[in-house]
Amino acid sequence: MINKEAIQQQAAELKLHGLLAHWHELSEDAYVWLQQLIDWERNERQQRSLERRLTNAKLGRFKSLNEFDWQWPDKIDQAAVQALMSLDFIKEKSNVILMGSNGVGKSTIAQNLGHQAVMAGHTVLFTTASNMLNDLAAQDGDNALRRRFKHYARPKLLIVDEVGYLAYSNRHADLLFEIISRRYEQSSTIVTTNRPFSEWNDVFPNAACVVSLIDRLVHHSEVIAIEGKSYRMKEAKEQAAKRSTQKRGRVK
Repeated sequence: MINKEAIQQQAAELKLHGLLAHWHELSEDAYVWLQQLIDWERNERQQRSLERRLTNAKLGRFKSLNEFDWQWPDKIDQAAVQALMSLDFIKEKSNVILMGSNGVGKSTIAQNLGHQAVMAGHTVLFTTASNMLNDLAAQDGDNALRRRFKHYARPKLLIVDEVGYLAYSNRHADLLFEIISRRYEQSSTIVTTNRPFSEWNDVFPNAACVVSLIDRLVHHSEVIAIEGKSYRMKEAKEQAAKRSTQKRGRVK
């Protein structure tokens, strides 16, 4: 049974104004093939929208959580991480802080959350702290800076990777504070850091806004601490051992 009103509503959602203007001229037989055409158009637009969001997210290559070695870290709340994949934190406009030393999987978890958000229809942007802050600091003029602030404030989910790996000036601290303030209770932010908050004064030496920055970031957030040795170092050692074994085999 063809639902003419539903087809007309779908055409309106697709903004097919020419078709709608001549709606009264359609024959009964036209609705059957028209529904197929509208389905094709909707599917194509959805696919293009997904591809565009994936490109704009800049997630890069990453390992799926299905391949994540949960036994490697000395401490990780697997249930809490997997619960985040429901993306309720995005609906609640809350933040996620992934804290731990180098190579324990913080970025991988953040990238998986970002990919899940894209697939769910959200806009996402993944960036390192240094790239974002240097980009903002390099803007020439107030108008250019405002445009870049909007660029980082706009996504439904912003992922800021590697906070704490470098030390920054007061100017950079103020820029990060502005981004977090603009997104505060408006959109979700994921931050990965290798430093506890007690050491952020070392990351932003002498910056007056550090306490306020942490306060706004942590309010309405889930902090997940991960402890353990670097998995990347483990893989590097295994690959080196494998190459050494293969080399000895060729010598024989």
